[in-house]
Amino acid sequence: MITGEIKSSIDSIWDTFWTGGITNSITILEQMTYLFFMKMLDDAQKTKEANATIMGVAVKEPTFKEGVWRNPDTDRDVPYNTLRWSVFKNKEAEEMYRIISRDAFAFIKNLNDGKDSSYSRFMANATFLIQNPRTLTKIVEGIDGLDMNNRDTMGDVYEYILGKMAASGNNGQFRTPRHIIRMMVELIKPTLQDTICDPAMGSAGFIVESAKYIQEHYKSELLKKTNAEHYKNGLLHGFDTDTTMLRIGAMNLMLHGVDNPDIEYKDSLSTDNTDENKYSLCLANPPFAGSLAYDAVSKSLLSITKTKKTELLFMALFVRMLQLGGRCASIVPDGVLFGTSTGHMAIRKEIVDNQRLQAVISMPSGVFKPYTGVSTAILIFTKTNAGGTDKVWFYDMKADGFSLDDKRNPIADNDIADIVARFHNLEAEVERTRKEKSFLVPVEEIREKDYDLSINKYKEIEREKIEYEASDVIMNRIETLEQEIQQAILELKKMI
Repeated sequence: MITGEIKSSIDSIWDTFWTGGITNSITILEQMTYLFFMKMLDDAQKTKEANATIMGVAVKEPTFKEGVWRNPDTDRDVPYNTLRWSVFKNKEAEEMYRIISRDAFAFIKNLNDGKDSSYSRFMANATFLIQNPRTLTKIVEGIDGLDMNNRDTMGDVYEYILGKMAASGNNGQFRTPRHIIRMMVELIKPTLQDTICDPAMGSAGFIVESAKYIQEHYKSELLKKTNAEHYKNGLLHGFDTDTTMLRIGAMNLMLHGVDNPDIEYKDSLSTDNTDENKYSLCLANPPFAGSLAYDAVSKSLLSITKTKKTELLFMALFVRMLQLGGRCASIVPDGVLFGTSTGHMAIRKEIVDNQRLQAVISMPSGVFKPYTGVSTAILIFTKTNAGGTDKVWFYDMKADGFSLDDKRNPIADNDIADIVARFHNLEAEVERTRKEKSFLVPVEEIREKDYDLSINKYKEIEREKIEYEASDVIMNRIETLEQEIQQAILELKKMI
C-alpha cells in the first residue's frame, strides 16, 4: 500500500499538469510515464553500479555508457551522462527542459536494444507535450522522491494514477474496476505453468493482476531461474491497437516486475492475428457495441459465428486462441446471454455444446458507472472441442462493495468473496434452490430454452401473497373515521 504522503505527491503532480495546460487524463498519465521511464533507467543503472563496485567488476550492459550518444533527431552528439535523471534533475529549469525535451526523450524513444525495449519499442509516435520549464521542474521534483526500484510500491503508485485517470471521467472506458479484475483472477487461479493472454489489454489490468496473483501464491517457485525467466518473458501476453495504451500497459507491467512482456500492437480480430491453440488462459473485458465489416475480420472467427459484433467475435477469438484445456474468463454485455440473432445463438451453442461452459455470473448494471450503466456478466469456460458442459453455475451478483450510482462510494454489501468461495466449491451448490443467489442448471434445460444464459430465465422469484381486507370492511372504517372527524370539528367550533 502506498502512503498518504506518496498519494499527496502524486495528487500534486497531477494538479501541476492541469495548471500547466494538460487536462486530458490519459495525456497526463502518458507524459508521467515518459518521466517514470527516464528515472527507472537511471535508478536501475545506479543499482548495477553499486553492485559492480562491491564486486570490483565493470557494469554489465549499462544503459548509459561511456562517451557520447548520437541523437538522431538533431544529428548531434550528447554525452551519455547528461541523459541521466540524477544529473539533469539538478540543472536550472531552462537547461533541464532542453535536455529532457530534446535529448532524454529522444533517447528513450530510440532505446531498442536489450530487455529495456519492452516499453521503448512503442515510443515511435510518442510526443513530449510539457511546454513549460517551470511546470516540468515541479513535476520532476515530485517524481524524484519515488524509488523506481521498489516495484511493490511503484506498482501501487501506478494503479493509484490509473484510478485517478478513471475518476476524472476521461478515458475511463480503458479501465475495468480493479476489484472486478481481482475477482476474475481469483476465480480462474493462474499458475506459473500458464501462458496468459488479454487480446484487448488496454492498460494491462488483467495481465498485471495475474502477475500479482502469481507473485503472491508462488513466491518460493519464483526463486528458481527457469520459473523466473518464464514469469518475466513468457508468461504474459497482450495486444491492443492503441499505442498510447500499449505504452501505459508496458510501464504498468514493468513497475510490477515484468521486464519483458509480450506486448504487441495488433488488431486481434483481423487476419493479422494468427494465434491459434496458443494460450492456456484468457482474461479480458473486450470492447462492447463495436461493429466490423466482414472483410476486416479473420475468416476463422466468422466460421465460428458469422457476425459483425465485436463482443461476439472476441468470444470466438478466445475459443480459437486457447489450447485444449485452456480456460477463459471474460466480461460480456448482457446481450450476449440472450440475443436472438444468428450470431448470438451460434456463439452460445459453440461454448455450451463444443466447449465446457462452467459459470455465468451476472453483475449489477452500476459496476461500470459513471461511464456506462450497461448490464454485464462474466462467462467462464474451458476449451475442449468435444463438449463437456454438464451443469452451469449461475450467480446473481447484487453488490460489489460500492454503491451502484455514479459516485461509487464504498459500502458494506459485497458478494465478491461469496462468489469466489462458491465457485471453488461447486459440489456444495447442488442442493441450492433457484430462489437463492446461486444455483446449478442442467445443460439439457439450457438447450430447451434456446441456449439462453440470462439468469432470470432460470431464477425462481418468491412472491409473498398479500391478503387485503374486504372492500365493505374498508368502507365501514372510512365512514367511522369521517364521523369521528365531523364530531371533532363540532367540538372545536363550540370552543371558539
